[in-house]
Amino acid sequence: MKHPFHLTGARRAAPVSALALAIAFAIPTLILSMPASATEVPTAPAAALAQQFSLKNGMTLIVKPDRRAPTAVHMLWVRVGSMDEVDGSSGVAHVLEHMMFKGTPTVKAGDFSRKVAALGGRENAFTSKDYTGYFQQIPSQRLEDVMRLEADRFAHNTWSDEDFRKELEVVKEERRLRTEDKPHARLHEAMEGVTYQADPYRRPIVGWMSDLESLQPEDARDFYRRWYTPANAAVVVAGDVEVDTVRALAEKYYGSLPVRALPQRKPRTEPEQTGLRRLDFKAPAEQAYVALSFKVPGLKPEGLPGRADAPMDPASADALALTVLSAVLSGYDGARIPRALTLTEPSVADSAGAYYGLTARGPQLFSLYGVPAAGKSAADVEAALRAQIALVAQGGVTEAELARVKNRWVAGEIYKQDSVFNQARLLGVSWINGFALGSDTVLLQRLRQVSAAQVQAVAARYFGDDALTVATLLPQPLDTARKPRSPAAGLRH
Repeated sequence: MKHPFHLTGARRAAPVSALALAIAFAIPTLILSMPASATEVPTAPAAALAQQFSLKNGMTLIVKPDRRAPTAVHMLWVRVGSMDEVDGSSGVAHVLEHMMFKGTPTVKAGDFSRKVAALGGRENAFTSKDYTGYFQQIPSQRLEDVMRLEADRFAHNTWSDEDFRKELEVVKEERRLRTEDKPHARLHEAMEGVTYQADPYRRPIVGWMSDLESLQPEDARDFYRRWYTPANAAVVVAGDVEVDTVRALAEKYYGSLPVRALPQRKPRTEPEQTGLRRLDFKAPAEQAYVALSFKVPGLKPEGLPGRADAPMDPASADALALTVLSAVLSGYDGARIPRALTLTEPSVADSAGAYYGLTARGPQLFSLYGVPAAGKSAADVEAALRAQIALVAQGGVTEAELARVKNRWVAGEIYKQDSVFNQARLLGVSWINGFALGSDTVLLQRLRQVSAAQVQAVAARYFGDDALTVATLLPQPLDTARKPRSPAAGLRH
């Protein structure tokens, strides 16, 4: 099933709870980070506190020591994604991610990956609506080697027009494999175009095929020159490292990179929605599918005060309550939606759930989705999903439900610390979204304070028709003569 979370490039993780997803892509290492002021906070014995620095050219450096294994993760995050594209060149951020592997004046095309492999490491990259990221996971004594390689690529990426045209064909095939051959992916792509009128989230990360067909090498080069500048990037290093050593290496390889002015980001405010929007989407499929997206507030950096006892603005407080609501509805096997729709007999849906992201550079949606069971229709699933929201709005949630989702979440945050890669990823996403180091501790405390009354209030406030878009997959006969696609040669990500 296509989940309403988008990432192009890196391998996608297995589905997890709505609350875990919301936090994982919102705030990093929820117990183990450190404010920029260097005020100490409690930490686990296995890992040290993260520290953040600004290099002399404006690039950000975040370092998180964790010496449980002799490995390190090095990530480069660029605050640019598909939301920064313009109409007619959709997909250019993702295409550029591919081109970043095509060499520099001193590193031939393909040699970057070969060099990292020779160091005993692995590497990849990913593009989202909000950011582009590059990573290497290597033995810690090889950190300097990958910092040298990545800094060279960030500042001196170059490739021929012919290389661009060849790689563009790979990206087109990626679009065919991941979107055009998958009915749920196509539905969600079309749904975003209906949900948003002005906001750039309406465009797909991989790009429209017509835009890819007309994309030129200079489009990607111009995007690279505009956005790949030190003030728009952060280096995150986690693992078996010394902070002072990493900082010296970062100044050596990244701090001397040339500075270019960052383009002004103009606001593209979405007009207020004034009525329900519906999309009927026909595609070859075995089962129907329905997705509902409600426009709701998200949590922004300015909405999270530095202290857990400071007042929050109403929209930010509601964002936290929506996070808990999504977990109550769909955060574990016996949560309300699976229990009511899929685990009862006769069942309404074969699968169903809810998702809410909490933070992003752009607007937020609260999504519900489901696949009808035999003898049930998409309209039946839609009605059943909305009924679960109405039940919370009318009767609230129990203290036992609140305790369960909060306890599961806190336990999950502790388990996440076992992955050095995950620690680095969470730090990078938090920086992308503009949160200060140390916001994680405040968020943890705030979410623990969310009450049953707050959850009931947001269920009553945000789920009317005026904020809703509904997309329904209408199954068409399968093309049995069509052979499944095989991954194209060179399809990297």
